[in-house]
Amino acid sequence: MSALNVLDQPLQLCSESPLTGFFRNGYCQTESEDRGQHTVCAVVDNAFLQYTLDQGNDLLTPRPALGFPGLKPGDHWCLCATRWKEAHQEGRAPKVVLAATHKKALDVIDLDTLLMYAVDIPKNA
Repeated sequence: MSALNVLDQPLQLCSESPLTGFFRNGYCQTESEDRGQHTVCAVVDNAFLQYTLDQGNDLLTPRPALGFPGLKPGDHWCLCATRWKEAHQEGRAPKVVLAATHKKALDVIDLDTLLMYAVDIPKNA
């Protein structure tokens, strides 16, 4: 069975450039090995990038040896659901692409909260 998004539809691509996802296939798919649950497809912004840097996770600095280009505002990236929720609680959560956010994110974040940050709200949601 294919992965579903938070809207119970087939999971859509989050980003190929930069290439994101726990499996680095562009999708916010997850499995038991993914302890961070990289399930939220976010459109990162300066506020979030600074917030996560302050928490000890530098997503700004390129790491060519790891194939990581560094993120800039506007990039789509699969975030850990718990980090996104923490940022939300601090008022620094980035926008979310619902169609590319894995249904497992709902284990951590309720749909109504995600809808407040959605950049792709479907008409029937």
